Amino acid sequence: MASLSNGRSPFSLFRNPEFAALAVMNVASGMAFATIIIALALYADLFEASGFVAGLFGTVYAAVRLVLVLPVGRYVDVGDAKRLLVVGMVLNVLVLVAFAFVTSITQVVALRGFQAIGSIVVYIAGTAIVGTIAAGGERGLWIGTYNQTSAFSSLAGDLLGGALLFFVGFQTTYGVLVVLSLIATAGVVAFVREQPGGAERESDDTGIETLVALLRRRAVLALVVFRFAFSFGKMSVIIFLPIYARTDFAMTALLIGAVLAGGKLTKSVAQGYVGGFADRVGGYEWFIVAGTLSYALGTALIPLAPAASTVLEPIELSLAGRETPIPPAFFALFLAYVILGIGDSLRLPTSMALFVREGEYQEAVGGSLSLRSVSWQVGAVVGPTAFGLVLDAASFLVAFWVAAGFMLVAAVVFLALYDEEPEPVRPVAG
Repeated sequence: MASLSNGRSPFSLFRNPEFAALAVMNVASGMAFATIIIALALYADLFEASGFVAGLFGTVYAAVRLVLVLPVGRYVDVGDAKRLLVVGMVLNVLVLVAFAFVTSITQVVALRGFQAIGSIVVYIAGTAIVGTIAAGGERGLWIGTYNQTSAFSSLAGDLLGGALLFFVGFQTTYGVLVVLSLIATAGVVAFVREQPGGAERESDDTGIETLVALLRRRAVLALVVFRFAFSFGKMSVIIFLPIYARTDFAMTALLIGAVLAGGKLTKSVAQGYVGGFADRVGGYEWFIVAGTLSYALGTALIPLAPAASTVLEPIELSLAGRETPIPPAFFALFLAYVILGIGDSLRLPTSMALFVREGEYQEAVGGSLSLRSVSWQVGAVVGPTAFGLVLDAASFLVAFWVAAGFMLVAAVVFLALYDEEPEPVRPVAG
């Protein structure tokens, strides 16, 4: 059913101090995440990691999130989401400090596990707070705009983080990110209301009962199953596209960041508008399918990047006295990532709006978002390592096409399972 966003612009939400503080927090954490993704490619090259070991960068991260996602979601529903959000941001700061001093591939893998703790806390608590304080008819707009800040932060992390890593190295880069994260945390403390949403819930059911009730809803079941398969492919792309650019084309951190910026620019511009449009016209499920097909197309194009050398010549770029060659594959990978950004812009705000809507029906937005995340982590645990094994046994071409195939399967399964159900009728107390 379509709802109204009153034609409001995403920019109008930044006049709300709570949303603005949460958006700044999202920007700081997203920049740190995007910068570390680029750094992982440098670590993989520096320590000569195999495909399997590089896959552990994603697998360990996802495994820790899988263990924590349900208890974190439950705490958000019954505890103080703001306090938890602040704790998550502090953990992120500590991880950034530790990353500045890594000396082995084992330490990188271990720190990815610690990074997962802070990231899952920030993701679930932050999104639940935004979904809770949003007006019901504007949920797609609020969540879409919040996701736009995520995309903008990733874009900034790709460009600024890539440039910092290129020019000043690891330690100074992480120092800048620490300062930004501390400023963002102070903003959350100052402007976000106490106990937003979760602690007001009065229920004596268990977390398991809430999750079962959510999974009985066809929309939630379809989304959960969809994300099992889709995450297998997408997490492989997130981890290995930068590694592919580094190992096969010798791209610098600056160029890798620029490649990733293609998709992030699309996401940072489009998601709020897509969410608002979907609020007005309805049919969230079709936005999800269209986004998935776009992402599969972009993934399939990634390993075709060497073909760019048949029509383009390398370019020599000089920045601040440093020379960096731009191979033709850069432009092919940039285009592929733009297509990936279009796919995410269609899929993310509508998928999240469905999870929040269904969670509100059960008075469990945190629980619904934890289901969203746990379904993602299962595929994300297996995907990068499996991709690495396929890469070791075959090639990047085969591995990326296998990932695209999983995305197509995810779209078909989602459409087969999805159904639009009315809001459940609650028993009247007393």
